[in-house]
Amino acid sequence: MILNCVAIDDEPLALDLISKFIEQTSFLNLIGKFTNGVEALGFINQNEVQLIFMDIQMPDLSGMELARVLDGKKNSDKTRIIFATAYHQFAIEGYKVEALDYLLKPYSYEEFLNAATKAFSYFERLNASNTPQIKSNDSSSTPEYIFLKVEYQLVKVMLKDIACVEAYKDYVKVHLISKPNPLLSLTSLKNMEELLPAHQFMRVHRSFIVALDHIDSVSKNVIQVGNHSIAVGDNYKDSFLEFLGKWMN
Repeated sequence: MILNCVAIDDEPLALDLISKFIEQTSFLNLIGKFTNGVEALGFINQNEVQLIFMDIQMPDLSGMELARVLDGKKNSDKTRIIFATAYHQFAIEGYKVEALDYLLKPYSYEEFLNAATKAFSYFERLNASNTPQIKSNDSSSTPEYIFLKVEYQLVKVMLKDIACVEAYKDYVKVHLISKPNPLLSLTSLKNMEELLPAHQFMRVHRSFIVALDHIDSVSKNVIQVGNHSIAVGDNYKDSFLEFLGKWMN
């Protein structure tokens, strides 16, 4: 799947940078770039655009105003926004218009790619939910895989192959059933929690997410997933006990 993208920023250098990042990302397709929100809106209304990367503070029509206009349109879920701005105080307001993510300038390509990957996963889920299924079940809209940035490449990871995810400094270790060594990806456990389907994965500790289908046993407050013994953190006990009650019925 390729996402058609538009970049909007009134600063030429910032526009060139985000355009470059889009062009070097294999699942993104840059179809327009603009220094003016009004011109961008006209283009978006006439073209199929899935993803918009834009600044917030711009003349004539600000990024936040443009987001509100788009949010009021029919099928607004098919065009999503990632804000890129130098002003962190707009973060809360950005989430009010349901922006997919928020890049704080100056940002690296790794930070950009994390946000883009989140968008890719969103549209994977959206497409799956709109595609007729031969067999109908509760998980029919769940994607089968995600993409992770591992070193200098995107790696396709099947969800059913993930045993657990472990926080490791500025990275996460993704422990797989099929491989003895984990994948090391430059992202956060919070981002992974948002990417992974909630009915298949659960955060049970500040440093661990587990695949519910791969839990081998539970003893007191310790979960056994393959060779990993994971303690359930105090902040996660209630949700895990609720799951465990359903599991035991």
